[in-house]
Amino acid sequence: MLRGLLSVFLILLSCGSLLAAEKPNFVWIMSEDNSSHFLKLFDPTGAPTPNIDALADQGLVYEHAFSNAPVCSVARTTLITSCYAPRIGTFHHRRSFMVPMPEGVKMFPAYLREAGYYTTNNSKEDYNAKKSDDVWDDSSRKASWKNRKADQPFFHVQTFTTTHESSLHFPAKDIQDKPTKTDPETVFVPPHHPKTETFKYTYARYHDRIQDVDQQVGQLVDQLRKEGLLETTFIFYFGDHGGVLPRGKGYAYETGLHIPLVIRVPEKFRDQMPEKIGSRIQSFVSFIDFGPTVLKLAGAKIPEGIDGHAFLALGDAQLMETDESLGYADRFDEKYDMVRTLRKGKYRYVRNFQPFNFDGLMNNYRYKMVAYREWRELYDAGKLNEVQAQFFKARPAEMLFDVEADPYETKNLAGDPQHAQALAELRGRLNTILTGMPDLGFYPESFLAANAAENPVAFGQQHKDEIAKLLETANLEILAFDEARPQLEEALDSADPWQRYWGVIACSSHGKSALPLGKQLESMAMTDPENLVRVRAAEFLALHADVDPAAVLSKAIADAETATEANLILNTAVLLQDGQPGYEFNFKHSDFKHLKGNRGELDRRLEYLIGK
Repeated sequence: MLRGLLSVFLILLSCGSLLAAEKPNFVWIMSEDNSSHFLKLFDPTGAPTPNIDALADQGLVYEHAFSNAPVCSVARTTLITSCYAPRIGTFHHRRSFMVPMPEGVKMFPAYLREAGYYTTNNSKEDYNAKKSDDVWDDSSRKASWKNRKADQPFFHVQTFTTTHESSLHFPAKDIQDKPTKTDPETVFVPPHHPKTETFKYTYARYHDRIQDVDQQVGQLVDQLRKEGLLETTFIFYFGDHGGVLPRGKGYAYETGLHIPLVIRVPEKFRDQMPEKIGSRIQSFVSFIDFGPTVLKLAGAKIPEGIDGHAFLALGDAQLMETDESLGYADRFDEKYDMVRTLRKGKYRYVRNFQPFNFDGLMNNYRYKMVAYREWRELYDAGKLNEVQAQFFKARPAEMLFDVEADPYETKNLAGDPQHAQALAELRGRLNTILTGMPDLGFYPESFLAANAAENPVAFGQQHKDEIAKLLETANLEILAFDEARPQLEEALDSADPWQRYWGVIACSSHGKSALPLGKQLESMAMTDPENLVRVRAAEFLALHADVDPAAVLSKAIADAETATEANLILNTAVLLQDGQPGYEFNFKHSDFKHLKGNRGELDRRLEYLIGK
């Protein structure tokens, strides 16, 4: 009897080992800062990538894959958490404060470890949420799957920095002194960029970088092949967000959000795939979905409390498909903005909540690129056409683009009656998503740091109705002023400082049409009890009533408590200095000595405004 039981036990143990061995491995290959536009596999104007093409031949190409954010830390945090950043408080780059993971949710590799996987990351993390010790077995420049136990399945992330933005921080003399492999005369320069020697050279140099990273992809695939792992390993190749040429990284357009995604399916599992190998998949996928997809393929637990869904599975599983993807862009280094965007089908709807913050507003790191500096110089000299100049002008509160007909989003259809139905549908859908989260971006960062940092998700739920009301006030921007005026007056008189805050911003968005409220806004600039409301009121008066804002902004800096609060105030200063008609500020470094907290972003602003 005992011998029989032992035999059964050994058989079961053998089956268990076999099942463990049958689990697929996963390798994620991320190249930094490149959108789908730079690979010929996705765009005829892109660079050739034979090694990535080979992955596509043995797998699936996703035509509509999107990062939810157009910048590293926010995108990577979305990727590792499977959660929308404005919901969990991780939407500013770079973070001024760390937040905990949502209650009951772990970064998804932790669930793989629970399922027996060896998890490694080589090596960039850049998360805005606190990482626990159970996420990675190794996260370092030496991290590799090679240190796992015998027959242990693995998940490995490899980031290649070859295509990072810094690869285009070259001196202007390189245009003449360092020829590119790609002929600059053969590259495509999109219509929103001037077709100058500088831009052609910059595009050519980036095409070279794309081909370099393709070589690195090929080398990593060869390594897996030599170790006998290729036919049990799913390989995901993708960009960590959109491209780095001007108006790419940091901007919530297709060029900042639409990423290349190729998934090589290992031969061992191809007969279990519902999709045909070599297919080009049309369903939309976003970074919130990548973690659940790996967990699904691994047979691991998919947690509740995340925003993503699996888009790939073994067997005949019918998974949710969608034709939409949410995007968001907020503070990017020292530059503030608030943009929410919904890509649905062929349309991209863009909601600029602070449309007077023009895209080209100074950001020190961006302007290290020669092409950025030249673009701005050409604008100042009046040498750009209307499409090229838009980067340096106030934007509409709403934009709608037919991306299939207009891939570089140069023709705003929001005012076209023929597209009114699409506009209304996407506007309504975006509002539903933002209130459903709810979106914490309607509060200033300094307020969130002081009041929500310990549990942003709980704070959002506790203030869900209030956030919905703030969105309602912000959406007064898209009404005609006469229609919006009664509600604007109500917002400006509110006891809630953030209702007043968004009421003033909505007035600034209406421009001179809102001058009938000028007396009230003038009073608010001098006497409102909330520092940031006074700043926004002064901003309106400077933009639309020719009232010098220097005294109000100087007092606001003196009254500010943190470097984060002061940095937001200086965003207004840079806007009013660099935009029309232009104002002068005489800040001194000593004006900022009293401020608490991380000064990194503030110091970048001061470097621009004052000097080191």
